[in-house]
Amino acid sequence: MPALIAALQHAFASDEYHAPPRLAADMGGASLLVMPAWKGSERIGTKIVMVDPRARPSIQSTYILCDRASGRPVAAIDGAALTRRRTAAASVLAASRLARPASAILFVLGTGALNAPIIEAYASAFALKRVLVWGRDAAKAEAAARAARAQGYPAEAVATVEAGLAVADIVSAATLAAEPLIAGAKLRPGMHIDLIGAFRPDMCEADAEAFARARVFVDTRKGAMEEAGDLLQAIAAGAVGAGAIEADLAALCSGVHPGRAGDEKSITLFKSVGTAIEDLVAAELVVRDVAP
Repeated sequence: MPALIAALQHAFASDEYHAPPRLAADMGGASLLVMPAWKGSERIGTKIVMVDPRARPSIQSTYILCDRASGRPVAAIDGAALTRRRTAAASVLAASRLARPASAILFVLGTGALNAPIIEAYASAFALKRVLVWGRDAAKAEAAARAARAQGYPAEAVATVEAGLAVADIVSAATLAAEPLIAGAKLRPGMHIDLIGAFRPDMCEADAEAFARARVFVDTRKGAMEEAGDLLQAIAAGAVGAGAIEADLAALCSGVHPGRAGDEKSITLFKSVGTAIEDLVAAELVVRDVAP
């Protein structure tokens, strides 16, 4: 995780990587995403993703990395594994600039495939004393916490979202929720909120008040304004304006925006929908690590 976070930091701070808006198509309750990106004249990669809440696993994908000059494929990579790790790393990259450095209690909403990478990534950057896990299915939440404890993390399941919000320093939500799980009225000064789900306009993890009370940051402005369901719903409700976004990851990583910058009392909120740049960076690390 530290190597991946550092590589993402470099990519967002530079102008070497490029990604057009991803193609998103509805497939009758499922989503098809096609996400290309390239790095100068060196590499080009494309991820093909299917997201279907009715399937297990709900997210299935393949990543193809090619040499840009010849067009020949360099590698075919498990897209789901790549996505899980780059998503968690990008969230922690943002949190390293937006969360209080002394944050010690992480609250994770969601028990799916992102649960373990999120915990791993945050633990690599923060001295966590407690990791709280919530899921709609209490048995799955307990199983996720047990798996985290087996990896050496101080994890425990909580019965309600409110219980986690009452004590957490950092809240990371990775769900397929269509209705808000996080109530803005329950947020406390100094918290950092990391919203990973709600990658379609009809999805939502946090209510409009959460956005109204927070300093809002995004991974990419264009992606957020097209796909970030809970942000778009907060704007539609009049809780915030489109200009409420303070900065994106590029501005945070390049130093154009200082991030939290010692502000201990504000609530910071990072809303991500994912970008193909993150996939390409992760794929390059995979190829580098396995090359003879």
